[in-house]
Amino acid sequence: MTSAASDKPNRADALPKSWDPSQVESAMYERWVAAGYFAADPASDKPPYSIVLPPPNVTGSLHMGHALDHTLMDTLSRRKRMQGYEVLWLPGMDHAGIATQTVVEKQLAVDGKTKEDFGRELFIDKVWDWKRESGGQIQGQMRHLGDGVDWSRDRFTMDEGLSRAVQTIFKRLYDAGLIYRAERLVNWSPVLKTGISDLEVDYKDVDGELVSLRYGSLDDAEPHVIVATTRVETMLGDTAVAVHPDDERYRSLVGSTMYHPITGRQIVIVADDYVDPEFGSGAVKITPAHDPNDFELGLRHNLPMPTIMDETGKIAGTGTEFDGMDRFEAREKIRLRLEAEGRVVARKYPYTHSVGHSERSGEPIEPRLSMQWWVKVETLAKAAGDAVRNGDVKIHPASQEPRWFEWVDNMHDWCISRQLWWGHRIPIWYGPEGEIVCVGPDEQAPEGYVQDPDVLDTWFSSGLWPFSTMGWPDATPELAKFYPTSVLVTGYDILFFWVARMMMFGMFVTDDPALAAGKTDKQVPFQDVFLHGLIRDQHGKKMSKSRGNGIDPLDWITEYGADATRFTLARGAQPGGDLSVGTPHVTASRSFVTKLFNATKFALMNGAEPGELPARETLTDADRWILDRLDEVIADTDATLDRYEFNKAFEGLYHFTWDEMCDWYLELAKVQFTESEERAAATRIVLGNVLDSVLRLLHPAIPFVTESLWQALTGGESIVIAAWPTVSGVPADAVSDRRIADTQRLITEIRRFRSDQGLADKQKVAAKLLGLDGADLVAQQAAVANLARLTEPGADFAATASLEVRLSTGTVTVELDTSGSIDLDAERRRLEKDLAAAEKELAQTTAKLGNEAFLAKAPENVVDKIKGRRDVAGAEVDRIKARLTELEGK
Repeated sequence: MTSAASDKPNRADALPKSWDPSQVESAMYERWVAAGYFAADPASDKPPYSIVLPPPNVTGSLHMGHALDHTLMDTLSRRKRMQGYEVLWLPGMDHAGIATQTVVEKQLAVDGKTKEDFGRELFIDKVWDWKRESGGQIQGQMRHLGDGVDWSRDRFTMDEGLSRAVQTIFKRLYDAGLIYRAERLVNWSPVLKTGISDLEVDYKDVDGELVSLRYGSLDDAEPHVIVATTRVETMLGDTAVAVHPDDERYRSLVGSTMYHPITGRQIVIVADDYVDPEFGSGAVKITPAHDPNDFELGLRHNLPMPTIMDETGKIAGTGTEFDGMDRFEAREKIRLRLEAEGRVVARKYPYTHSVGHSERSGEPIEPRLSMQWWVKVETLAKAAGDAVRNGDVKIHPASQEPRWFEWVDNMHDWCISRQLWWGHRIPIWYGPEGEIVCVGPDEQAPEGYVQDPDVLDTWFSSGLWPFSTMGWPDATPELAKFYPTSVLVTGYDILFFWVARMMMFGMFVTDDPALAAGKTDKQVPFQDVFLHGLIRDQHGKKMSKSRGNGIDPLDWITEYGADATRFTLARGAQPGGDLSVGTPHVTASRSFVTKLFNATKFALMNGAEPGELPARETLTDADRWILDRLDEVIADTDATLDRYEFNKAFEGLYHFTWDEMCDWYLELAKVQFTESEERAAATRIVLGNVLDSVLRLLHPAIPFVTESLWQALTGGESIVIAAWPTVSGVPADAVSDRRIADTQRLITEIRRFRSDQGLADKQKVAAKLLGLDGADLVAQQAAVANLARLTEPGADFAATASLEVRLSTGTVTVELDTSGSIDLDAERRRLEKDLAAAEKELAQTTAKLGNEAFLAKAPENVVDKIKGRRDVAGAEVDRIKARLTELEGK
């Protein structure tokens, strides 16, 4: 370090000896929160930027999917804040009706109690107690990850304000004729005793049975049909057998009836295009109350729909000896009776097939006819589809749009009622004479009326999330400033469940004065939808408890730090694509953080600091090159982040920081530090400016280490509120770019040649560089010599090895005196080992290319690849033999 630099306080002293995230991150985060950096001001005159956090379940904890979501949202928010926007990132949690009620019921069961022992009101009090004491641990985990959310606006779907929003929109939908009550088929959980949504059903392959049954006469000469089923017990609810209208085998039977062998009912033979005549016998048993497809067919043919199971999954109401049996017990008993009667034609066991299971309670779900509340979605779904078609909402990546349209254009009415106690109670009241009234948030039900016992599907309240969290239905400053939100970040797997519901509700209230607030644009709930993929393990397999390949992000944060965890996720995230992560990825990210820390500390020790750049013409080629490259990286980072291509943005920053700034410019700067004070001073400013920009570019993804380094570098208050870097506007210097590219190539070739000669990395060797003038690299001679470990040749210099490096404007010849620098015996052994490997590769590839049978079958690209391997191996054999020949004379 030069004397002038040592006259100033060394800012490197403000940094620890090494970067230890565990000693820094928690306290730093709390300082950010206390300083109010994440608090949004609706009165600000800055342009707005807003994101609402997809509300995690109050029962949950941070998993890798959350960590990815949060990292990307925080990255967007931090960047926009630095770009001068007033940023609202609004946090909150979902009350998670089924999951939360299940947790509390399990606690009661430890003491032998059920919710019925307490009654509805006392049980709900207990749930609130649990929420206050144990729920929301994810908030602490969000702090560990570094989420820059506005904690002052933290919301919960059961808050008084959000509950009022739920009641308001329910009444508006009801009054508009878009909410109705009807008996329809739902996913029924016999354990939870409630209908559940499609999202709460997990499909698993299980071993069951496929039983072929005979309906009609046991006499082959008399009318009969054979049907196959994996659920024999449902035959108690059969009311028809369906065949294809064009199936000649059954045409004479269509319209006739057959005796049900157990219930005694007459079941009708119907013709329907739904039946595939080529599959099985071409005849299908129809149980309208316990199968979705059968239900639709039953509606078309006006079939009876008897429900044969109660809410616990037991056979009920059939008038048979099977009433009271569990459905699985009944399955076996019914089959045994039918076998005894000669009606089981065939049984395949085991038979692997897919069965839906309740996500929360684990048992197979039961499609069941049930009286429920529904949202009529036709007009709502059309509006949600049109918002994307018209460009009011943009989906990223656009390749997901067809899936969106396929869903919203074919959406079925939405079952919104759940047979639970915890949740938003349906605001419908029944009078003593069967009257029905929907009660709004500022209304009272008539005296003597009784409220519907069901609660609303959790997705109903979370569908209001973008505007209910900002105070709707009241007109609030937050709605006026921040609605519609800027972007929704979520996984593509809930595109249809959550995103569609928010779009439907947002479009339904589009003309609401509280949302319009003087705005003229269409009131969609968000302008962009960014869909990322699923987290997979390092081998590309989906993470799951059963596989045991899940990763707890808190474990990573504890071991590697939040920055390394976040950078791993941000660097892998791409629109619509899954990302694989594992220990190699996070250790690479930790190494990157360490590299950045060490490089910055070294720069500070050498006096680097940002400031006004010297005149362009006074700078070296290396200075101009790194500044030009920085401009390119800033532009590329802006372009890719604007397109939500996080992977490209941070992959580019990774390579610029490590490969170009650290491995090249910092090494070139070391040479310039030893030159004149004027040169050293300019280098300090260039390096300081580049580091300043790099730290700010990286901050949204790795906020903690960049804060520490930036404060030490600049003395500024916080990088959180620093300005985002912008391009300089200075035209790029093509000559400097060429010279540095040639310098890098020359140094790289010399290093490779040294390695081939068996020279140690740090061993200095006397050398002559011939042709630097013709290659326009005279000014780079000191840098080449320093980085290639070359020394000035003495009077007795005698070249023992040489190489030619062809560059863009000329060829440089490098002559080296390696005498006495190499352990000849060790070098021969190394070369002989390498020769054996190269000869083996050459023999194998030559033999394969000489195999006519292989050449006849192998694709052209495979053959070309093997030819390339053969050519490389041949060149290696020649090179190593030549080198061994050289050594023979030494």
